[in-house]
Amino acid sequence: MLLHASGGVPPYVWSVASGDLPEGVTFTPEGCLCGRPNKPGTVTLTVRVEDSGHPAHTISKEFTAVVSAPLLIEWLQPPKVHDNRIDGSVQVSNSSKENFDLTVIIVAVADNGRATAIGYERFPLKAGANSVEILFGNTLPHGGYVIHADAIAEIPARGAILRQRLQTPHPLQIAQGP
Repeated sequence: MLLHASGGVPPYVWSVASGDLPEGVTFTPEGCLCGRPNKPGTVTLTVRVEDSGHPAHTISKEFTAVVSAPLLIEWLQPPKVHDNRIDGSVQVSNSSKENFDLTVIIVAVADNGRATAIGYERFPLKAGANSVEILFGNTLPHGGYVIHADAIAEIPARGAILRQRLQTPHPLQIAQGP
């Protein structure tokens, strides 16, 4: 998206006066909001434009936008260790107007790089479906495991693929083996 200004003395220089751009988006001095947000949420920021006059004139304007994701996966019950098991649940949502063929796979990746599937679902996710719960869990040998939850949505009507991933910030430790 390219922002425009009128009046004053061109060329104009644009900047973010306050607030934070969403992850995945940049803002150029030419006024281009470039990229695609990585996460949904509400963004509020103030942009400023300055002309080339002497003295320079500036004006600022606040913008608020709601960023939505057509495919969203979130921890419902974050992964937790129970004895020699890791269990939890995710929820998936389709905020688009298209039906998805959805595959969700949850893997526990050990310190040595070996991945073990601890959850798998494949099903149609209708347009507008919200907060569909998927449980996961499995018994694992002792060691540390980073949990990855991947959602892959195929949109047959367009031949498009959407992907989202969650990952635990640090390995979960299983102290005793099965």
